[in-house]
Amino acid sequence: MDPLVAAIDQGTSSTRFLVFNTKTAELISHHQVEIKQCFPKEGWVEEDPREIMQTVYECMEKTCQKLRQLNVDISNIKAVGVTNQRETTLVWDKETGEPLFNAIVWLDLRTQSTVERLICKTPGRSKNHLKHKTGLPISTYFSAVKLRWLLDNVDDVNKAVLSKRAMFGTVDSWIIWCLTGGRDGGVHITDVSNASRTMLFNIHTMDWDPELCSFFDVPMEILPKVRSSSEIYGQMKSGSLAGVPISGCLGDQSAALVGQMCFEEGQAKNTYGTGCFLLRNTGTKPVMSDHGLLTTVAYKLGRDKPACYALEGSVAIAGAVVRWLKDNMCIVKSSSEIEQLAAAAGTSYGCYFVPAFSGLYAPYWEPSARGIICGLTQFTNRKHLAFAALEAVCFQTREILDAMNQDCCIPLSVLGVDGGMTGNRLLMQLQADILCIPVVRPTMAETTALGAAMAAGAAQGVDVWNLNPDQLPHVTSEKYEPQINTEESEFRFARWKKAVQKAMNWETTETSCTSDGVEKKTNGAPCWIPPTLVPIRVDP
Repeated sequence: MDPLVAAIDQGTSSTRFLVFNTKTAELISHHQVEIKQCFPKEGWVEEDPREIMQTVYECMEKTCQKLRQLNVDISNIKAVGVTNQRETTLVWDKETGEPLFNAIVWLDLRTQSTVERLICKTPGRSKNHLKHKTGLPISTYFSAVKLRWLLDNVDDVNKAVLSKRAMFGTVDSWIIWCLTGGRDGGVHITDVSNASRTMLFNIHTMDWDPELCSFFDVPMEILPKVRSSSEIYGQMKSGSLAGVPISGCLGDQSAALVGQMCFEEGQAKNTYGTGCFLLRNTGTKPVMSDHGLLTTVAYKLGRDKPACYALEGSVAIAGAVVRWLKDNMCIVKSSSEIEQLAAAAGTSYGCYFVPAFSGLYAPYWEPSARGIICGLTQFTNRKHLAFAALEAVCFQTREILDAMNQDCCIPLSVLGVDGGMTGNRLLMQLQADILCIPVVRPTMAETTALGAAMAAGAAQGVDVWNLNPDQLPHVTSEKYEPQINTEESEFRFARWKKAVQKAMNWETTETSCTSDGVEKKTNGAPCWIPPTLVPIRVDP
């Protein structure tokens, strides 16, 4: 039998374990477990690190059981790769192995006042002050500000740092440390793609940057060692796969870029998950955006291989808007129902939905924005809202694609797509219509996990997956061509942009800075200033 490689895909809403054939890229078996999110306060999003690991172990063992039922010898699994939700931040005790707080998820907004304070201490109060080193704006999105919040607000974290017991990591670091032994010799590492999302990593020197760590006042000794995306980090210490090397690590969007086989400069993919992430390979030189995009490390497929970079447009809310319609508004009973409901309307009937639940990410980076639905009439019903929600995902993609075309000067002529939402055919057709270019969806949609598996299988010492262009497996795909004229597409997009402006500056905070960058405002809550009350005079 051909060698097999497995991937742990730990996402925002679920954990999955998938096994692939290295010659055909065929998915052999998998198992998935949903992850519970908790929302302790408005704008806060957390997950339990212990539950994350429980789901990892459960998915691995259940998949191995399925393979045995298929008469597949699990000794054919030659390596395991890890891909993960990026930016989500954890701190744990290396002596007890216990997390010191819940994982703060990338969507979380509690750090808004921390961000404002940090921006206040920069020259010119610029959110782009660190962009020349990190490729990123100072934002609630990235790990450094979440870590700063933990250091400022959680006593257990502070005590562990002072006693040299604290370890920081994104989800990949936590998973790999646990799987390789935890407090009994676990390996504390991350890869370049995940490190580049922390704001503590210099994307030019490819290492943690002392000046960045000083800016955020983060002790460097708690950081994981940065490794390439494809090398043997350690071996599985327990379970059915004990002894199997862990040899691939990529942030989920980088993994999808690899899984879509976008190895050439100019190739791009868009992943539709909880959020929506458009990445374009820019080769071995970072391209700085002038239009609100991020510059990120895409991957480094081997210790001695060059790093490749990408321009990225990040949208906070994509699949999450469907979940909101289901769980919060009870408009649908299941996520799969949204397509049928929207198709029954066939139009939003002039209704536009801006799902800025966590502010707006690219290209605006506007944390004060909030969700808005406008253009409502007495005729509007839940079918139109469902259609408007799907259109919102497509409009947000259009905005970041336009920004990317401006930065790169060469417009994309086709967009590769992947992720859970791409099974929605109506969404894919809407996307082609709104972009005015074809959209191509691989028949095997598990490209994120595939990318992690490819990185693991290609690692030196494993060598069961050949990433040379002429050796890559052929993947069948489905193509969606635009079906509306450009004028209609542009009209709808212009109306969307008008709705976006209505969503701006909704959640304002009254903040002023002293000369040392300290805010006078004491919390991140919105401030409401009552109008001056003027007595009404009634003339006799």
